[in-house]
Amino acid sequence: MSTDETTTVVVKPKPVKKLKPARKQVKAGDVERKETPQTGKEYNIWYNKWAGGDREDNYSNKVKSQTRCNIKKDSGLTRANTTGIRYCCLFYARGCCPYGWECDYLHTLPDPDDALPDSSKDCFARDKFSDYRDDMGGVGSFNRQNRTLYVGRIKETGPGPETEEIVTRHFKEWGEIERIRVLQYRSVAFVTYVSEFGAQFAKEAMACQSLDNDEILNVRWATEDPNPVQKVAEKRRLEEIGQEAIKARMDPRIVDAMRAVRALEDGDMLDDEGEVVEEPEFGETGDPEPKRRRIELPPPQEAASEPPPQPLGLLSADTMEGLKYFAEIRKRNGVSLGVINSKTVPPKPLTSGLGVADYGSDEED
Repeated sequence: MSTDETTTVVVKPKPVKKLKPARKQVKAGDVERKETPQTGKEYNIWYNKWAGGDREDNYSNKVKSQTRCNIKKDSGLTRANTTGIRYCCLFYARGCCPYGWECDYLHTLPDPDDALPDSSKDCFARDKFSDYRDDMGGVGSFNRQNRTLYVGRIKETGPGPETEEIVTRHFKEWGEIERIRVLQYRSVAFVTYVSEFGAQFAKEAMACQSLDNDEILNVRWATEDPNPVQKVAEKRRLEEIGQEAIKARMDPRIVDAMRAVRALEDGDMLDDEGEVVEEPEFGETGDPEPKRRRIELPPPQEAASEPPPQPLGLLSADTMEGLKYFAEIRKRNGVSLGVINSKTVPPKPLTSGLGVADYGSDEED
């Protein structure tokens, strides 16, 4: 006699790694502050440069960043974890926060599933604007959810796949990447993150940084993708996000009631969990075929065998039936059809056509 023994394997969840207090990324005096070389007479605070300097001078004045954030080493607990502030530290993203665990902002990557209290601010609590700057820099716009970064001035030392691997290795540290597109021989790459927060963090973390060839990157917001397929996909994604957000805020009882009303209109049956019940129906082959159960409506009444009366002249069949009905009532009540009021005009004989000219008031002579 043999017995079947089943062994149940219990998989223990991985313990959540506790964060340690955040370390100070730099010490006072480690970062040398350099003023922007003056190329004009007025300083434009919107573009953070001197007015009057042309574009080439602006690029040539770029200096490589002295610090860079290291997520594994620099992440940790700060005062924000106690006070409940959900915004990240801007200087932590740039790798130059001197406060460490004493900082009032988070020293971790932004959580893509955690909604910020104000949608008009980025993950660093900076106010967005209604439109982008002409150079696509700055904080960004609150009228568009931009998840794509433009990465320029890349030094290409190999084919396109090799450059794509280098860009992926450096940019995946700041969040989950959806896709990367490298324009070979143009020193340009487009990096699209799954979350907008990842793009916001990566833009500040990789500004004026280098990849593997000691270049100085130009990281900006990407313009809207002209590909119609991507436009449709992005629109569908935003609609799904909106539906999920509305569903999360609605009362579950209202959702169940709306689902029940829709099922009643469609003639479907719902189970206790609100799902449509499908009952098997045996077809011609004898195999059960799934089919939704619908409300059976009574069969329509059979039409009378007599053909419908045809209209005679200008009067329809319904009008003729009505005249016959009133004539029968007058006959039963003893009212003669020949009694005519003396104040009324005797009727004129019918003529061909509609007789529109014969219509008039009773007071006409």
